[in-house]
Amino acid sequence: MSLLKNVGTIGSLTMVSRIAGMAREMIFSRVLGANAVTDAWFQAFIIPNVFRRLFAEGAFSAAFVPMFSKRLNGEGGIEDARSFSADVLSVFLPVLIALCIVFELAMPGVIWILAEKPVEPGQFDLAVDFARIMFPYILLVSLVTLFTGMLNSVSRFAPGASFPIILNLVLIAALLAGEYFMNATGASIEQVAYGVAWAVTAGGVMQLGWLYYWTRVEGFRPKLLWPRITPEVKRLSIIALPAAIGGGAYQINTLVQLYFLNQLESGSVSYMNYADRLNQLPLGIIGIALSTAILPTLSKFVGSENKEGADRIQSDAIELSMLLTIPAAVALAICATPFITMIFQGGRFSVEDAAIAGGVLAILVLGLPAYVMVKVLVPNFYARSDTKTPVYAAFISLGVFVAFNIAFLQRFGVEGVALASVIGAWINVAFLYVVLLKRGYYSVPLALVGRIARQLVAAAAMGAALWFARDLLTGWYSAGLLARLAALLGLVLCSGIVYFGVAFAVGAIDRQRIAALTKKKAP
Repeated sequence: MSLLKNVGTIGSLTMVSRIAGMAREMIFSRVLGANAVTDAWFQAFIIPNVFRRLFAEGAFSAAFVPMFSKRLNGEGGIEDARSFSADVLSVFLPVLIALCIVFELAMPGVIWILAEKPVEPGQFDLAVDFARIMFPYILLVSLVTLFTGMLNSVSRFAPGASFPIILNLVLIAALLAGEYFMNATGASIEQVAYGVAWAVTAGGVMQLGWLYYWTRVEGFRPKLLWPRITPEVKRLSIIALPAAIGGGAYQINTLVQLYFLNQLESGSVSYMNYADRLNQLPLGIIGIALSTAILPTLSKFVGSENKEGADRIQSDAIELSMLLTIPAAVALAICATPFITMIFQGGRFSVEDAAIAGGVLAILVLGLPAYVMVKVLVPNFYARSDTKTPVYAAFISLGVFVAFNIAFLQRFGVEGVALASVIGAWINVAFLYVVLLKRGYYSVPLALVGRIARQLVAAAAMGAALWFARDLLTGWYSAGLLARLAALLGLVLCSGIVYFGVAFAVGAIDRQRIAALTKKKAP
């Protein structure tokens, strides 16, 4: 399968999940708004999510899937693969249980480290309660990730791609039920937030049941054995740990970011969450899809010492990622407040809240190309079994992020936190590329530099058109549902037509490469 086809498949499935997540956030903003309670809820929700992204979905999958596939396709076949997965599960589950117990007991300390000074009385206790309710989700979703890796190894992608939708639907149901009880019985925002927290864990149970069913269908039949540290389980751990840190710079920054946001006024954590939800949409669809698609092919070319093939795949990934990410960043920056208003404003989320969150988004998306480039460059190191270099990049980026937060926090508030995140992301990209260049692994060809420059020209033209269109539709953004949808569709169509029209006209798109990428066989 071609790179473009792989990215299209993974990206489209990810888009469904992201849209469901967007719907969840839209309802969340209207039902609960942006206040001390939602700050506490988001703060608690971030903790298991960061662990999930760092260890379960990213690093564990990167380490487990190749090892599992090797056994599945080797002489031992499915029996060898079953034995390996049983060994991993039998060690993995006790570790997860122990991790949950430790964090449940230490949660007040964890929240204190992140929050230090609760903005309003009771917010600290709420955050601790919410985090204790939701933290078991990391155990559940980690097992889901194990089963997803097994299914992906036999090209059964749908169950693993669809499980995030289950959680979103459960949370939407909990929020709608909460709104009903608030109107019918006078239930408080705190009570509804508790219900939504319990829904997170309930959704995790449903996700685990869904994936367990499909692993049984495929004949794997996961089972628990007495835990034993086999050489392969030990090797899996050694590979996964640095990969978690190196590939999760963005998630590490999220925890540090939470600490700084908690030093600001009430609502800051919520504003960043709503802005980041839109920022994550192209990051998930483009960045994650590309990093997933290119790793196997890069590994193959690196293993066969085919530098030309590896360079071609890397260049294709960079070109395709920038072709889609640059216009997304420009559009989100120019129309940040309109997009936030159209999607989130309403109910307990005011126009003023939308304006603040929009300002945060306009800054945050300046780093969107960098976030995606990290996803695209890191596989070049993983293909060479180098998980240490991304760790160094992560810590350098983190240091820059902390330094600029200290400099910007009091002067710029929540927007300063967003700006520090942007600077840290670009430093991360610069470090990774310089290392690739110095080691002779990869150098950006001049032809690609030229096409990216032309993409910037097309994006500038699109930005000018959006600036004009944005002001024409001002009254539509906070109007009724149909008016908002019409305005959103109008802005999207305007940006798409202008960008791709100009891109083709100025040669920002290599038509021959696109034709080659769409062939059934890789070029």
